[in-house]
Amino acid sequence: MGELISLLFGALLVNNFVLAQFLGLCPFFGTTRQYETALAMGLATTFVLTFSASLCHVVYHQVLVPLDLDYLRIVVFIVVIATAVELTERYIKATSRQLYQLLGIYLPLITTNCAVLGVALLAIQRELSFVATLFFAIGAALGFSLVLTLFAALRERLEHAEVPAAMQGTPLMLVSAGILSLAFLGFTGMGH
Repeated sequence: MGELISLLFGALLVNNFVLAQFLGLCPFFGTTRQYETALAMGLATTFVLTFSASLCHVVYHQVLVPLDLDYLRIVVFIVVIATAVELTERYIKATSRQLYQLLGIYLPLITTNCAVLGVALLAIQRELSFVATLFFAIGAALGFSLVLTLFAALRERLEHAEVPAAMQGTPLMLVSAGILSLAFLGFTGMGH
């Protein structure tokens, strides 16, 4: 059990997919203008990432490997992820029209979020069991959500700060993301 908790917190904090591995940067910069949008995107991505990584694990080990088709894993994983996103999008549209409109174009873009595909591929590459894949995916998804909401809160706070003209906009976002990444570097020594 300790190994699973370590895997979860490793993906959540130490090897955060956005700040340490630079995956999922499009929604990181695109959906963090408002805290509510970032939180909603984080929760939607958490569901999709966890569900698709688990489903990809099952499809890989129960279908692709027995049929000696493991070379098709990327194509199959993309189809699985696209299906998970479509189901999530339909559910959100049916249950919360406001949330659906709030997420806008970023909801279908979860399909192209490289962090979602990256988690599924890394779980297979590391030869994780199904339960370990589930913990790894939950940690990665929660880490993604945490970073999105922290960065959104930071951006909202910086909107009210006096910032030199040369630093406004993209430069400030990049510097802020770098500082947040450095803060997460402090978790590197955990577990040793």
